[in-house]
Amino acid sequence: MSFLNQGVSPLQQGADFALAFRIRQPQPDRPRALLVLLHGVGGSESNLAELANDVNPDTLVVLPRGPLTLGPGQFAWFRVAFIASGPRIEAQEAEQSRLDLIRFVAQVQAAYGIAPQQTVIAGFSQGGILSASVALTAPESVAGFGILSGRILPELEPHLAAPARLAALQAFIGHGDFDSKLPVLWAQRSEALLSQLGVAHRSRRYPIDHGISAAMQADFLQWLNGVLKVE
Repeated sequence: MSFLNQGVSPLQQGADFALAFRIRQPQPDRPRALLVLLHGVGGSESNLAELANDVNPDTLVVLPRGPLTLGPGQFAWFRVAFIASGPRIEAQEAEQSRLDLIRFVAQVQAAYGIAPQQTVIAGFSQGGILSASVALTAPESVAGFGILSGRILPELEPHLAAPARLAALQAFIGHGDFDSKLPVLWAQRSEALLSQLGVAHRSRRYPIDHGISAAMQADFLQWLNGVLKVE
């Protein structure tokens, strides 16, 4: 099956954008909003095409590719090892991806004339991690962020924006009660941190392992429409 049949454009890349990406098709002529969707470790930008297809048609949905190649069709935002004490990340790679994504979001907004107040960034697993990393350190760049079976990196703490800058931000946390890759404790930690920072958030649990269920997708899309104020 071709990427076009999956409802996304051919891969786009060039000096004008910090990352390679695809766009959900059909692309709106005059997009009212922007959703940036980030894949997980070992996945690719096409993994979230199904979720992208259910987003309001007036919203431009952009699916960037992680900068690290792990294998054929396998990409990542940073390398991670799952050990007994928990995930161990390559912090410098995570930081570089955070900076690349902040630049990328601004470049897409400028290219398509979309305001930060009409922009949401979200992702699955490692993509959710980077979504939180972007929003919590550069809150002026987006209206909200979604963490789908992900977490907020403890390593992010030195870069967090002050609570006053975070006041307008909104967040969605969706997590499986039986997540074997990132236990539900990570969602609880995310909720506690966002409460501490004063970030408005909606959190939901699902009877699933590490993934995105139909119910999680539906809840996220409902939240997204509220943030972007689309019908």
